[in-house]
Amino acid sequence: MYAAPPEIETKVFTRLPDEFREKGKKTLWSQVSQMSGDIHSFLEGPSFDLEGNLYCVDIPWGRIFRISSKGEWTLVAQYEGNPNGLKIHKDGRIFIADRLRGIMVLDPDKGVVEPLLTQPNLDPLRGCNDLVFASNGDLYFTDPGRSNLNNLTGRVYRLTAEGRLELLIANAPFPNGLVLNAAETHLMVAVTRANAIWRFPVVMADDIEVYGDSTATPVGLFIQLSGGHSGPDGLALDQDGNLAIAHSAHGTAWLFSVGGEPLLRIRSTAGQRVTNLAYGGSEGKTLYITESGSGSILTAEMEVPGRVMFSHM
Repeated sequence: MYAAPPEIETKVFTRLPDEFREKGKKTLWSQVSQMSGDIHSFLEGPSFDLEGNLYCVDIPWGRIFRISSKGEWTLVAQYEGNPNGLKIHKDGRIFIADRLRGIMVLDPDKGVVEPLLTQPNLDPLRGCNDLVFASNGDLYFTDPGRSNLNNLTGRVYRLTAEGRLELLIANAPFPNGLVLNAAETHLMVAVTRANAIWRFPVVMADDIEVYGDSTATPVGLFIQLSGGHSGPDGLALDQDGNLAIAHSAHGTAWLFSVGGEPLLRIRSTAGQRVTNLAYGGSEGKTLYITESGSGSILTAEMEVPGRVMFSHM
């Protein structure tokens, strides 16, 4: 056990404008997710483009928003789906992990969302959650469906830049956010229902014979979190390899060292539903956090800038 780390508080950067807040409505997503009350929005998937705009999704209403550096909101697209994770390709396309429809691609100029991967090998995806690009263009994504500790069926995939789909993990209790370490030798996955971060080596296609198949990689427990009514959600990495974790329903984002030691606790000042995070700002040292209960984007100033994302390479 470690001593409690230092704490800092967030600031509210911006909140979803009232004109975009749905009132008096319920959705199938909110009922299946056991969300209490009417849902005005549920923000997730923050990611920055080259112009410094922050994109995020609104899961129950199928919306993609763009937020300027001044905190101004624009509805870029709305479609029939439940977008959850969002990452931007270096060619400007926006990739979306959709719980209802699979992996989708958004043209931000046209506002058109089209399917990329929905039913690989005639095996439907169960409910995609989040995604991240490697520097070579490979796309890693989680497909938890409704997995939990009593239903160990959550999956992690890699879609190579050449279009080959590889199953990496097949038995996780709700794999969620994910990042590659700085050297891109290991993948770290937030496993929500286990309240933990798993870590395992990235096995390339040429090396699969070492393990027999791609799902036999040696998975390790990197961090075991404690407390709360949920577990880790979104992840982000800084340039020193430190891992930022959004601890859902806990009102906290954590910063852990490369070795898994807690360095910082970042407390939400707007609510408990801290869902995801991304580094941005002029020097890349501002951590932007989605707080879905209040429909807010929070910020915290960090000492180390975030790792450069594939969109900015």
